Amino acid sequence: MRFCLKTGCLTIALFFLFLRLSAQSESGGTITGSVQDAGGKPLELVNVLLVRAGDSTGRAEPLVKGAVTTSLGLYSFESIPAGTYRVAATRVGSQKTYSEPFTLADQQRPHALPPLMLQEEARQLTHVTVKARKPFIEQQIDKTVLNVENSLVASGGTALEVLEKAPGVVVDLQSERISLQGRENVLVMFDGKPTYLSAAQVLELLRNTLSNTIESIELITNPSARYDAAGTAGIINIRLKRNASGQPLNGTFSAGVGYGRFPKYNTALTLNARPGRWSLFGNYAFDQRDYWSVAAIDRRLPTTLIRQHNDRPIQNTTHTFRFGADYALTSRTTLGLMANGLNTAGKSQGGAESDLYESDRLVSSQKTDNDHRRSIERLAVNANLRHQFDTTRRGGNGHELLVDLDYSDASFHPIEKFETRYLAPSQTETGPRSLQRLNTLSKAIIRAVKADYRYPFDRRTTLEAGWKSSLVTLSNDLMAETGQAEAGQPVPWRLDSGRTNQFEYRERIHAAYLTGRRIWGEWTLQVGLRAEQTQTDARSVTTHSTVSRSYLNLFPSVTLTRKVGQKHQFQYTFSRRIDRPNYQSLNPFIRVFDPYAYQQGNPYLKPQFTDAFQVGYSYQEETTVSVGYTRTRGVIVDINEQNDQTGVTRITFVNLSELQNLSLNLSAPYAFTRWWSSRQSASIFHNTYRASVGDTPLNYSQLSASLTSNHTFVLPHGLSVELTASYNSPYIYSQNRMQGFGQLSIGMQKSFWRKKAVLRFNWSDLLQTHRFYGKVRFQNMDFRFATYTETRVARLTFTYNFGNKEMKVIRPRRTVSEDEQNRMN
Repeated sequence: MRFCLKTGCLTIALFFLFLRLSAQSESGGTITGSVQDAGGKPLELVNVLLVRAGDSTGRAEPLVKGAVTTSLGLYSFESIPAGTYRVAATRVGSQKTYSEPFTLADQQRPHALPPLMLQEEARQLTHVTVKARKPFIEQQIDKTVLNVENSLVASGGTALEVLEKAPGVVVDLQSERISLQGRENVLVMFDGKPTYLSAAQVLELLRNTLSNTIESIELITNPSARYDAAGTAGIINIRLKRNASGQPLNGTFSAGVGYGRFPKYNTALTLNARPGRWSLFGNYAFDQRDYWSVAAIDRRLPTTLIRQHNDRPIQNTTHTFRFGADYALTSRTTLGLMANGLNTAGKSQGGAESDLYESDRLVSSQKTDNDHRRSIERLAVNANLRHQFDTTRRGGNGHELLVDLDYSDASFHPIEKFETRYLAPSQTETGPRSLQRLNTLSKAIIRAVKADYRYPFDRRTTLEAGWKSSLVTLSNDLMAETGQAEAGQPVPWRLDSGRTNQFEYRERIHAAYLTGRRIWGEWTLQVGLRAEQTQTDARSVTTHSTVSRSYLNLFPSVTLTRKVGQKHQFQYTFSRRIDRPNYQSLNPFIRVFDPYAYQQGNPYLKPQFTDAFQVGYSYQEETTVSVGYTRTRGVIVDINEQNDQTGVTRITFVNLSELQNLSLNLSAPYAFTRWWSSRQSASIFHNTYRASVGDTPLNYSQLSASLTSNHTFVLPHGLSVELTASYNSPYIYSQNRMQGFGQLSIGMQKSFWRKKAVLRFNWSDLLQTHRFYGKVRFQNMDFRFATYTETRVARLTFTYNFGNKEMKVIRPRRTVSEDEQNRMN
């Protein structure tokens, strides 16, 4: 704590020192202004040009500087010498607009121009060619963006399948976790709002989120102090489609079919409207997805080999909806309401077979039939207010207040029934059958409130402050029953008091942050400090035991950026982050996987803390290189403990001493021809565990790499093709040593009906190489395992856009919940 306080005070002191020093070095004038549409609404991403005013000869006006408007429609030109100028604003689909000539004198205060009004052109956007389409992978110096909306290989799939193609991302289905650049504990968010679910439940949510409803996915490795401090590996932010147009109504309809081993169907409808002061959007999607999952494991005991195989066909039916509305009370004040929900019903009826060998001779077998039914229901509601203050004296710069109220309710209800038969080598039953029934109900309720305030002192200096409070309550009830019966006989069910459990968790987090940003010349400095006070109570109702914790932590962050000319940019970042245990990792109840493996939580888990450093370079904002180093203390992992007498493995969670990660990340585009472009990405990282499990050292170390190659081919007659290949080399996680895996996917697209309709075909994992193989050789354990699911799937998707095609993005919304849902299970 003392070190955090010193670091935080030092960063704030350095920031204000830079303010004072840089204020003495400013020279030249500043020109500010804004761009609006015909209705007076601010326009984002408009190209603004500062030119010298022409004379009566009609000669062309020389360009002085260029800029792009912010989300508030604002622009500025700094360090401009005295002279006479004009400002021009232009964008696709609008008429080019000029300001009146004006004169900037020596020693003049910032010159504020009247708003520029852009008028739409009469022509439609039918003349825009496919060359304007954003690439699937867009690399920026502070984040990587996956433009899912424009991807051919992502069409008709799920959010999880898209992430599996992302550079530096590893989706490990065996351990039910997602890593980024070799680092664990990624915070997954939807439109800036975390899911408040466990790693396993996040995977389930991503598996049931259609890619057709996603606009883009952002991979943020070093978030600022404005974000919640959770997510030591960074943030994966999934932005869903939610556009609005200036016309009364427009939208998109899509329908798709797919086939691997089993069929798949999906459809989605998105509607947008902007009548008067209202901005409305809505989305509904339906998905019927049948697939299969396989797990195999060989456990070697001192005298016995246990060979297990589990094959499960799975059926999922998912309905998702999303709607929202903004109402402009005034030109500066907007109220918003947003709601989204998910309902999934799934079932699987598979079988697991366990064969016991002694001296390579089969001595007995166990065959277990598993009937698994589950339902997932999730509803999240957000109300928000945005007020832009009268900033005439500051040239209209973004002086604003954002307030959010959030409520989220999620429930998971799995019901499982196991029936195990005990067989001799001749496959005859040797005794009564063993039966188990597990009925679990998990429910999480999240309430949160958040306020963010932004105050620009001038065009170069901005201060941001914010506060957030959240309350999370979780209940988890498990009723376990057992029985024994001969085939066809009624089962005398008995309550299993050793496994029946009721667990309650309550968490309160109060957070405040302060960030400052200063620009001087080619340099930009941003420093921030976030404080989070956490109080938790983990209570086992069954055992009448409670574990309570209360702690205050400080999280400083520093970002220093330097631009060299028009093409080069360097960035240096530092941040400290925290990961609190998943809620279910604290729950001491037992979750049975098969007759030889079960999982049990640890209520005494503590948070883990990470210090992250990164140095980055970008060329023309397209080619990027970065080197990063992170050190995580008290790293949370799951470990295996084996009972040699029974052969049963217990999986639980512990805090290990330390994990160090050193990474090198590269990304570069390359155009082979005018019609063939590509982007190559590589993340090379070295992970080192320094810890002990019991009295045994766990000093694993591994150099690994994640490689991605994406190619786009623009062909005649409106046809385009996309090819994506990825490879992840062997890596380590806790006691596990994993083998490498990869995949190859291809997609094709044909547009017609004046580009209002698009037909896409894609085929994922052509070679069926996206499979996980690993081994554990630690202490008395020696086993190998393999897990894979249906990844080779061919899909055909039809999309039709109706209404006005000039889409204007409605104001982005960051809801209150920034961490808690990511940890429900």
